[in-house]
Amino acid sequence: MPSPKLSLQTTTLWEYPSQHYGDGEQGSKDYRGATPSYIIWNLLQRYTKKNDLVVDPFCGSGTTLDVAADMKRKALGYDLQPHHPRVIRADARDLPLENNKADFVFMDPPYGDNLTYSGLPECIGELPATDPRYLEAFEHVFNEAARILRPGRYLAVYVSDVWKSAAFVPIGSIFSEMLAQRFLPVDHIVVARGNKDLEKGNYHKAAEEENFFLRGFNHLLIFKNPEADEVRRVKVEGKVRQRKESREMGDPKRTDESGRGRSSGGSGGGGGNRRGSKGPWKKGGR
Repeated sequence: MPSPKLSLQTTTLWEYPSQHYGDGEQGSKDYRGATPSYIIWNLLQRYTKKNDLVVDPFCGSGTTLDVAADMKRKALGYDLQPHHPRVIRADARDLPLENNKADFVFMDPPYGDNLTYSGLPECIGELPATDPRYLEAFEHVFNEAARILRPGRYLAVYVSDVWKSAAFVPIGSIFSEMLAQRFLPVDHIVVARGNKDLEKGNYHKAAEEENFFLRGFNHLLIFKNPEADEVRRVKVEGKVRQRKESREMGDPKRTDESGRGRSSGGSGGGGGNRRGSKGPWKKGGR
């Protein structure tokens, strides 16, 4: 039975009643954690044109490749555990692609170790979201995305927060801050989840009894790789965020209202390109 007709999502709340569109499927319905294909379709409609190169560093069952083919876009998909004949085995932290080649980057990465993707020790999906190495790995992933993405083109990250063993990790917020050190924010979309677990009464009963919330939505973070005349804006906004973080965290080197450092023997604020900066997530999140 064909899925409902696709249309461009026009608000910051996205919802579609099927994992796939049309009368077939994109990727594989049997792949756990597959991206709903309408999300990729919407992104490619807005941010790409025919023959653009789309790159997915966590391509899994190949949903991005199938959607790109439907829309006459070129595509490269990478994954440590390919489940599609066109997915290339590679680590998202070290992609076999030249600088400034991609016209669009989409990624739906592991949300900690909530699913088993490969079982490989080098797989990011083997790391709990509460482990500092998880966020450290994404410093490398986002740096790699910045390397391959052409200036002036766009990137989208689809991710969920994690509540596990009484620990909440706001991955969407943390990733948004990390990405903003490298790219220009474009928008933040809320995508309603169609997870069948949300229909199970025992899940809701557990959420009531143990006082937690089931994940009802995913984050879709959209950013732009700055062009030459926009790079300074990223740096300036990075300095402002750094000063704000310092004030909020009680940093003795925090700045006063004028922006000058208040500590003795050092300049305040910090600055420069923070692509490799160590934000508060380096300590295991906020």
